[in-house]
Amino acid sequence: MANREDAGPSWGIFLRSNKYHLYANLTPLWSSRSASSPSSLHWHLDFHVAAAAHAPPDSPDISWITVDDSHFPEHSAQHAFFTLDVFAALTSPKAQDSVIILRLLFPVSAGTPIRSDYIEYRLRDAPAIHAVRSFLTPLAKITEASPSITRNIVSAQNVCDLLRHSLGGLISYGSSPESATQSLTSELDYRLSVPWVAPSPPAQRQRILWIQGRANILSSQQFYLAAQALGITLVVADAPGHWMQDPSSPHAHLREAFVELNIDGDAALAQRIVDAVRAYPERIDGIVTISDARLPHVAKACEVLGLPSEGAEAYKIAGDKGATRRLVESRNGQGESLVLAGAEELEAELQSRGDLLRFPMIVKPCAGWNSDCVAKVSDVAELRAAVCRASERHAASPLGSKGVVVEPYIDGPEVDADFVILDGEVLFCYITDDFPCSGDSSQGGKNSNFMETVMDVPTALPDNEQAILRESLPMTIKQCGFKSGIFHCEARVRGSSVHYRPREDNSILDLHPREIVTQEQPSCYLHEINARPPGYANTISALLAHGVDYYAIRLLLALGYGREEEKQRIRALAQPFRGGKPQYTPAIAVLPPTREGVMGSDDCVVEFLEANPDLKEHVVWTETVKWKGDPVQGPASSELWTVGHVIVASRKGRKVCVEMAHRVREKFDYKLLGEP
Repeated sequence: MANREDAGPSWGIFLRSNKYHLYANLTPLWSSRSASSPSSLHWHLDFHVAAAAHAPPDSPDISWITVDDSHFPEHSAQHAFFTLDVFAALTSPKAQDSVIILRLLFPVSAGTPIRSDYIEYRLRDAPAIHAVRSFLTPLAKITEASPSITRNIVSAQNVCDLLRHSLGGLISYGSSPESATQSLTSELDYRLSVPWVAPSPPAQRQRILWIQGRANILSSQQFYLAAQALGITLVVADAPGHWMQDPSSPHAHLREAFVELNIDGDAALAQRIVDAVRAYPERIDGIVTISDARLPHVAKACEVLGLPSEGAEAYKIAGDKGATRRLVESRNGQGESLVLAGAEELEAELQSRGDLLRFPMIVKPCAGWNSDCVAKVSDVAELRAAVCRASERHAASPLGSKGVVVEPYIDGPEVDADFVILDGEVLFCYITDDFPCSGDSSQGGKNSNFMETVMDVPTALPDNEQAILRESLPMTIKQCGFKSGIFHCEARVRGSSVHYRPREDNSILDLHPREIVTQEQPSCYLHEINARPPGYANTISALLAHGVDYYAIRLLLALGYGREEEKQRIRALAQPFRGGKPQYTPAIAVLPPTREGVMGSDDCVVEFLEANPDLKEHVVWTETVKWKGDPVQGPASSELWTVGHVIVASRKGRKVCVEMAHRVREKFDYKLLGEP
């Protein structure tokens, strides 16, 4: 045997829990104790876990140390890991045919974790990993730990002292100890190669006022979890009766307080926010909203209060589709669109430019979201009707907007492009394909619209067309007046060399090279800039596929990025998994309403997946939008409500993933009240 410094500890743990009727031997693995390379950010200590009898075994080579429930602080992460997680691993059906490996991670250097749950969300959905649990608390300082601390362990107290140095623990399965440890090391290298322990901690715990707390915890949980892990205190401001208001609610611990506030997006909102901040008894360090209609007002309030923010004028331009269209066309010299202050301006434009209009065209309100009231028109009569509808859509709302954009319909692939930008530098870009919707169909129809169908599959556009998007869209973002932020852009590739057509093997639409090559050079046609993270499903998809949490970055941006400590955290959190490759291919299946009524299913998405286990095995996340008792707008409704979202994922590539997404959409159904 090698000397102790190289060989690892000569002790093992006999784990006992009366509560869970758990008895297990944690046998040290000699070859897996130290880091895999000098540049590693952590070193590890591995154990082979096996069910045991009521007493530790006799062994001439290993000194067994008995550790039970009483040795761990109650409700601590260590307690949960060595009881709940180990017990679940031993009783899992996988344990019958696999070895179980427990790995503890230790820091190579001192500092503060950029967020306390980093290893948990970066290792989510990692193959063969049964459990992962962080032992860190927000903003807690980490001290450097040498492998020599594994020596001279002779008591349960020594084991607990050792665990206080640990960053967290993992439990994995494998066909042998060697294969399991090698697989673990590979996954950690892929997912944790980012410098996620910062040398300098934030100066103090900071507090953010969150304007509009979202509809429910299921559509906002990641925001709250990110704030907790970053060590940020949240104060939620929303209308009276919001689900976060009750201090006895199950989620009240996620916020410090609730502030009643009229959050209507009218001209007085900025002043109401200023008054709320000044009236709050504690210091507010930043203000955040992810609501398009409220972004300019929050920015204006920050300007008045001297809090960090991008300029209010930049948010106004980005939130006005007419203003962004003028901005783009002023840059490229084109004038093929109409931007109307109201429907009454259309006739004059038709008289002066009618012969220049090329149908089909797209009509949409200058304000709005979710493709609401967006229409494709094929002649002047349809144009007049669509402009009237779009102008009236938000005229009576707090937005008070009657503006309308009329632009050419671009027959090219549509994409969503998310950017994380800091001081003008693009730190992360995620371009995904937005599959055709009913509005793209040449047949059209009265119920045609631009609600998404399948989205968020990493794009299949050619590299040169992706490069065009990466160059053009940040340029427009900068023209709006932004220096930093998270931006969700929607665009099409004009003159693309690819188009959607059915695959020959399964008839599902997907991108393919055009049979007839167009002479037009590809270019980016911007639809809109959303100066905030994308929708919740898209945000979760980026988190799962790439390990990048938009909400965490947005929170840090709201605290300002003049301090190098915050810039370090932002840069680290914006780094995807090693090589920029997603851990799997994800796709969001949008579940549309197929008929009108009142929802009768308790949870239509979960019930559907339980009834279809062959589809469920491919699902990594779900969101239910319509719950029992909620009104369900039918396909003819002008309100583009979805019933839910499902993210499917495949490690076999795009083809399998797209097939799963379409199968989910085709088979999905729900029950309305009154239906048998």
